[in-house]
Amino acid sequence: IVNVKETGKILLVDYSDIKNLKTTEIEAERFLHDGGFDSTKRYFLVAANARGKVAVVDTKEGKLTALLETGGQTPHPGRGANLIHPTYGPVWVTSHLGDETVALIGTDPEGHPDNAWKVVQTLYGLGGGSLFVKTHPKS
Repeated sequence: IVNVKETGKILLVDYSDIKNLKTTEIEAERFLHDGGFDSTKRYFLVAANARGKVAVVDTKEGKLTALLETGGQTPHPGRGANLIHPTYGPVWVTSHLGDETVALIGTDPEGHPDNAWKVVQTLYGLGGGSLFVKTHPKS
């Protein structure tokens, strides 16, 4: 997966045949920055941080699944964090550089279709923003 930041394009590069690379170009949103996979490793979520959005790419189908507003200022997930929310099921989490919010995005289109690819909860931290979020396997 290659984010061509300023253009808003995401390139999926199939390098299974290194002499005949196959590239799929997906239009998303400008200023793509960083991101990571959901817990199934099928969907890649990437922040278009200067636009306040997250693009969701289905890497199996090779297409844009969703482009959503995070509700915060400058989403900055690093690779993001995956966890199981007791109400909303699997979620992917991003913090924001410009404010104290943390957005939880539903990532289970089969088990929790009403919550998929939406901000299902916003948490409010102490301070003016954070750089990355992580989870701990024993927490």
